[in-house]
Amino acid sequence: MNAVTPDDAAALADAIMDAQHSARAILLTGSGRAFCSGANLAAPRLSPEGGPIDVGDALETHYNPLMQALRDCRVPLVTAVNGAAAGIGASIALMGDLILASKDAYFLQAFRRIGLVPDGGATYLLTRAIGRARAMELMLLGEKLPAETALAWGLINRVAAPEDLLTQALEIAQNLANGPTRALKLIRMAAWAGLDARWETQLQRERLFQRDAGQSADFAEGVAAFFQKRPANFSGD
Repeated sequence: MNAVTPDDAAALADAIMDAQHSARAILLTGSGRAFCSGANLAAPRLSPEGGPIDVGDALETHYNPLMQALRDCRVPLVTAVNGAAAGIGASIALMGDLILASKDAYFLQAFRRIGLVPDGGATYLLTRAIGRARAMELMLLGEKLPAETALAWGLINRVAAPEDLLTQALEIAQNLANGPTRALKLIRMAAWAGLDARWETQLQRERLFQRDAGQSADFAEGVAAFFQKRPANFSGD
């Protein structure tokens, strides 16, 4: 079920940070029947042997750095949720800029079942994506959220038949990879920053990002293609 150990979290964070330097888009999905069932509770604890249990230590040293790597990724991120996305697995899925899910997928904040608090940024992501009332329902009751309901709530972008999910996700990722790389990177950065920014700050950020994007070869190509009435051929420069 793709439960994440601390070592898995560190490896995925490294993979994301490495890929963003050469890839123009990233697609993240799970293998088998689930996207990710959450943290592996059977993994060795990171607290000293015989010492007090500090569940927060694993967050600080492994899981939070993974979430930060996903947040700071410099290329568009597509997540394809192919089954259960529970606990921190749900948070990983929700880091996608475009989120697809199979019809049989679901999202679950299962922390209350074991006496813990949602983590991986769930309290931040959910309240901003679907509002406080629905976020509290998911976190306090710990009930499964089916993909179709997640779509209706605006938590995800698309729902696909299980056999079509990966094909559709790959098509979207390829579309992004063929796009104006610098502009898409800046769109991602601006959108994430805008979640917490003041109005004036965000206007200033957009001005600076627009200046940056306007100096790219892809901008010149996009304008030329517009006037020549042809599809743009973006190079990523």
